Amino acid sequence: MVGLIIIGDEILSGRRQDKHLTKAIDVLSQRGMAVSWAHYVGDDPPRITQRLREARQSGEVVFSFGGIGATPDDHTRACAARAWDTSLVSHPQARALILARCEEMAQQEGVVMDVDSEDVQRRLQMGCFPAGAEIIHNPYNRIPGFSMERRVHFVPGFPVMAWPMMEAVLDQWHQDLHGSAVQREHAVVVRRGIESRLTPLMLDIEARHPGIKVFSLPSVDHPEHGRHVELGVKGRPELVAAAFEDLRAGLSHLGADIGPEMVRN
Repeated sequence: MVGLIIIGDEILSGRRQDKHLTKAIDVLSQRGMAVSWAHYVGDDPPRITQRLREARQSGEVVFSFGGIGATPDDHTRACAARAWDTSLVSHPQARALILARCEEMAQQEGVVMDVDSEDVQRRLQMGCFPAGAEIIHNPYNRIPGFSMERRVHFVPGFPVMAWPMMEAVLDQWHQDLHGSAVQREHAVVVRRGIESRLTPLMLDIEARHPGIKVFSLPSVDHPEHGRHVELGVKGRPELVAAAFEDLRAGLSHLGADIGPEMVRN
């Protein structure tokens, strides 16, 4: 399971719509993994630091999106250093990559790169990471992200950079987790169902089938089924069939009006 921290005032203010959560769900599901939690945080250093401390202590794989640039509202690198009780240091590989990018940009503009210029020095700050960090290569413009303990990973807020970097990290460092969250859902429409009356059955199924979660999705105005509850079980594929059989038997015992079934992998 994977946690997400999505950073930026622009997300919370609505000036930009977050795309990271939806994409992360897709990227992870392709690898048989899943998002277990997600937090949105504004550009507030104490809050960012607290979330990163929690990520460090969780033992989980976590991706942090945004705030690793070098403008005044980019706090993530410094907050990560505080969360790991260390200091920011210039990473040699990151410095070399950033200088190579600056040289490339200077050539494109037809000028000579001045390493001591304010612009280059400001860009080099993006290669200052918490001591002990490893770099995450950025295929878009070579300005790297970084990883702490190969478990908490920091990537830019720009999707065109962040998503390929996330995929590379998952495939290079977390192959052992691929397939760890493969699940199947088997559900049935209960016409005119009332959740409160179905709750005892739901609790019974979960008690008798460890590793299975029972879910209910009520609807009051479905164009085909009208008021109904989509009631189902989800879990490892090998556990779902028996749990659903007991769920359906329980519904029959209750005299429920049972509609079509749905299976999702």
